[in-house]
Amino acid sequence: MTSKLRSVVLVGATGLVGAECLRLLLADPGVARVVVLARRPLADLPPSPKIAAHVVDFEQLEAHAAPLAADQLVCALGTTIARAGSKESFRAVDYGIPLALGKLAAERGVRHFLLVSALGADASSRVFYNKVKGDLEEALAALQLRSLSIVRPSLLLGDRREFRLGESIAKRFAFLVPGKYAPIQARDVAAALVRLAAEDAPGRRVVESAEMRAWAR
Repeated sequence: MTSKLRSVVLVGATGLVGAECLRLLLADPGVARVVVLARRPLADLPPSPKIAAHVVDFEQLEAHAAPLAADQLVCALGTTIARAGSKESFRAVDYGIPLALGKLAAERGVRHFLLVSALGADASSRVFYNKVKGDLEEALAALQLRSLSIVRPSLLLGDRREFRLGESIAKRFAFLVPGKYAPIQARDVAAALVRLAAEDAPGRRVVESAEMRAWAR
């Protein structure tokens, strides 16, 4: 674990996991600064001298690379095919943007890239969603990053700002889901990310949903 105060870039701070990450990072005495990158101004960020918020065009990240001069980057960005509107748009968000961030992070000397992926991520999967997540993991692993931490949560539980019918139905029957696939609280995923960031171990690490739930217990 590093003893130096860290600066952390957070992408996806308005999502379930990202919002919990922000809360935990601000409370972490080992973190001196949290750089929040977002598409539009965020009016409801918690008041804290640690926060530096930047509005960026994620399709033109090269022009907004300056804020990436940090120790670590947490990417909790993600959407759904339904919300994105097409498979191509979904891949652009869930693959294209994180990979672009990873490349810039490697170029800018960010020592630790932390990613929210998904249970079942597999580049060889016939399931489009799982394949995109697996493709991204493989692409990031090929970059010259000192540390790469990947968490693979199952269905996320928490209070979303938007309604998702599939998640609402799944939550009702969560008690029927076997251990490996059981839903996980977003705060437990965020806690795992913050723990991995604090440990700051070199190399690549993948933490599955069941392990994150065990950590929470």
